[in-house]
Amino acid sequence: MLELAEIAAQFERDQKINFDKILQGVIAGWQQAATRPKILLHSCCAPCSTYTLEYLTRYADVTVYYYNPNIHPRMEYERRKLVQQRFIQDFNAKTGQHVQFLGAEYRPSDWLAQTAALKNEPEGGARCHVCYRFRLDAVAQQAQALGFDFFGSALTISPQKDAEVINEEGLEIQHLYDVAYLPSDFKKRGGYARSVAMCKEYDVYRQCYCGCLFAAKAQGIDLAAVNKAATAFVKAHQHENFDQIQFTFPTTKG
Repeated sequence: MLELAEIAAQFERDQKINFDKILQGVIAGWQQAATRPKILLHSCCAPCSTYTLEYLTRYADVTVYYYNPNIHPRMEYERRKLVQQRFIQDFNAKTGQHVQFLGAEYRPSDWLAQTAALKNEPEGGARCHVCYRFRLDAVAQQAQALGFDFFGSALTISPQKDAEVINEEGLEIQHLYDVAYLPSDFKKRGGYARSVAMCKEYDVYRQCYCGCLFAAKAQGIDLAAVNKAATAFVKAHQHENFDQIQFTFPTTKG
């Protein structure tokens, strides 16, 4: 496991840590060891997973973990879940990769219990930090249970998310589980621009808000309109088959 202090020591005092450079170093280690690790990657939506998967699958076997109880309303959660699965399926077909998908149960009450007291916090503030940690903890727990080598998040591709905080949280959470955190800043080196291009290439729906009820209200998002559009989308696509990308759970010997 990499430690935050160990990472920080690679940079000048008060210099911002380049987590993309750290990731490149980790990948160089994989290549030197001729290994292809298994990564459980948290993804909040298909757009965040686009370039992230294009990059990581060159070096590792990746399973997307869709764990997002922060998304409101329920039908918007279901729409983003369908779009995520469709993108993975299309990506695999086009690239020959074998990305798998694992969806968590939708339990918004769990998220609300953690964040309700912070409902008046500005976007990017304390509520978001709690939300990052809440989801990263769940990913780490699942990664440990399923025997993954690393857990990480596609959230760092977004210019709207604080990659430094996300990485610091991940590096701390890894000590609670027997699985290493994968540092990243996927927006770097044209990553975000490539993600936008890939959304056009794969016809991926790009939402207008992160999903958080409190942030949506602060932004003046018409949630009734979002719910109506999402419901119509789910109704039109709910019978699509994504069996071939579903995560295969390890078999246990009795």
